[in-house]
Amino acid sequence: MQIIKYEKDLLKKYFEDLQVVGMISVLFSDSSTPMLYYRVPENLYCNALGAENLARSDVPADAKIGEIGVGIKTFLEGNKKTYQKIEEFNNQHSLYEKLEPLEKIKKISQLRNLRLEFTMNTYKIKEMIFHCIVRNKSGFHFYEESMDFIDINKIKIQKVNRSTIDFTDGKHNYKFNITKSTLYKQFIIKNYFASIDVLIANNPLALIQRPEIESLITFSEKESIILPLYSIKNDEKIIPEKSGLNLWNAGGRSRDPNEVYIPFPSKLRKEFSDFFPKRDQCFEVNLPSGRVISMKVCQDDGKAIMSNPNKDLGIWILREVLNLEENELLTYEMLLELGIDSVEFEKIDDKYKLNFKTSEQEEDSE
Repeated sequence: MQIIKYEKDLLKKYFEDLQVVGMISVLFSDSSTPMLYYRVPENLYCNALGAENLARSDVPADAKIGEIGVGIKTFLEGNKKTYQKIEEFNNQHSLYEKLEPLEKIKKISQLRNLRLEFTMNTYKIKEMIFHCIVRNKSGFHFYEESMDFIDINKIKIQKVNRSTIDFTDGKHNYKFNITKSTLYKQFIIKNYFASIDVLIANNPLALIQRPEIESLITFSEKESIILPLYSIKNDEKIIPEKSGLNLWNAGGRSRDPNEVYIPFPSKLRKEFSDFFPKRDQCFEVNLPSGRVISMKVCQDDGKAIMSNPNKDLGIWILREVLNLEENELLTYEMLLELGIDSVEFEKIDDKYKLNFKTSEQEEDSE
């Protein structure tokens, strides 16, 4: 099945690039089945088909074409039925760990659905799909299917053991690995919309020395900084009630209900002293929605990053993304349910790009 109607020339380029990468897969594996190295499929898909790359953004979509979000999966054909990881919930363990199996699965499903909704709101996406690259000894095969919300009202537990819970919503089968805090979905292969032969090269080292091939597997890292949206109080993550994304609630003067800022902790200000322009100098930031806003480092010691005008950031993040009502306080628990608690700024020349992230460790939030 094919959902997206790709331009023929672009699809041809995509297949050719994948063929080349498959030819040199012996460098990464001894298998007689061609493989695709981590993150290569996402990059090739975006580069060849003109998609926006979301792979760094910690969301279910790896790419965006028009108003369609695309999760890219690659796996072995086997018997044409396979369970593949679709979401991890490591940081949300406290939200479901003490629940009984059925309630646990309902909570996991709710968190998954919230992630899909958050992704669609953030990136202005109207439809989510899986683009699947299936591997066997002859080459790569392609099909697409809808990335559906889990129907919580129709959930039925199929099997429970110490490490996993199998369940269905009547449309798809799922497994939740309790130990790994990971949700898997069963992919059932029916019809491919395209197939390409891949012949593994006998001398891959000679191939990768060619510039046009080296460029397919070499991806430069962009300069970036991750800023926590939370503070630490008594060893717990919190969103302060009168600062940061709740600045609108601070006293002292009348404030716009969308007045917010992103905290810029002292430790990170020292480590990334030249990442942003000097205090009060405006710079352009591309939001995930595609909109560009003006932002600047401000406040004492440059401890805050605000938009100019200030309400632009609040309208986007509080109203459009988080769907909060005016005068509704944001809490850390709200972010926890969405699986995000930080933002990443990528620096590209003199322009910046913002994405949501999940923190890997607690930062100094002074």
